[in-house]
Amino acid sequence: MSAINEDLVAAATELADMELFPNALAVDAGGQVPTTQLELVRAAGFHGLFSPAEFGGLQVSPETQWAVHEALAGGCLTTCFVWAQHAGPSRAAAETAGPMREMWAEALATGEARGGVAFAHLNRPGPPMLEAFPCSDGWLFSGTAPFVTGWGHVDIVLTAARCGDTIVWAIVDAKDCDTLSSKRLSLAAIDSAVTVELSFNQHPVAQRSVTSTERSADWRDRYRRGLRSNGSNPLGVTARATRLLGPSPLDEQLSEARREIDSALVEQLPAARARLGDLCVRATSALVASTGGSALFVEQQAQRLAREALFLLVQGQTPEIKQHHLQRLTSDSSQQRLDNGD
Repeated sequence: MSAINEDLVAAATELADMELFPNALAVDAGGQVPTTQLELVRAAGFHGLFSPAEFGGLQVSPETQWAVHEALAGGCLTTCFVWAQHAGPSRAAAETAGPMREMWAEALATGEARGGVAFAHLNRPGPPMLEAFPCSDGWLFSGTAPFVTGWGHVDIVLTAARCGDTIVWAIVDAKDCDTLSSKRLSLAAIDSAVTVELSFNQHPVAQRSVTSTERSADWRDRYRRGLRSNGSNPLGVTARATRLLGPSPLDEQLSEARREIDSALVEQLPAARARLGDLCVRATSALVASTGGSALFVEQQAQRLAREALFLLVQGQTPEIKQHHLQRLTSDSSQQRLDNGD
């Protein structure tokens, strides 16, 4: 494993404990992440976590990215989730030769601009939900991107559309217009992250806005190899729940689960990710049970964390992760954990 930048992790932990966590209930109830919350993350330099130094980024190891992400998720998952979308467009802009690099790589690395992503639909079975049709000066995007987070806070969206067996990735302005419309979704958890469904109606995408094209099979393989990163969300929420709960066997289970996913091979990542989902649900449920009836009050952190745990059961879920989740959640849990050595 690569070295972890302990100073950055310590800064993320302090930001989470001193600023994000104390404000998390207000953010959860407010309907929209306050810009001040996102500015705290930007001021700490964490928008540069995913960019190379040549563009003003931090150029850190994946392990440092995971640890910072975990700390921020344990502070306020809603704020963290909006920020985490920034990774995709930051990397795409930095790795793309041409206008998109010149226009966005430095702005995204410094946090001057914020980015979001629209690719969750690629994991949906059946016909493509969002398609790209070639035209004289680029592409026309038509269809739906059902889950796009951070609307109103992001300047651009790295969007994936299908053209046959090819995926076209392009940077699209995050603005409603005649050919692009947004519809806000109402979510039971992290609703203040403002997640929308985007509808594209022959939306013009210039060729200069395209960051890459790749085969669908290659993307699926790349996505599977990147499953470790979103494991930081349940790790952060679980860690916060166990801290509030106090010493328990869950502490060692959390350490073991973190070690497992950190060292997992690609084919082992879905099971390791599902273990985190199961642990997150159990840890937050234990916090609710320990707190008692007051845990149901909206002023209580326990209910917020428990709802976030349910959200994380489906966030970033692949068919393999879903299968592992269902196996864990429908089996005799005590026997299963005994068998698995949890």
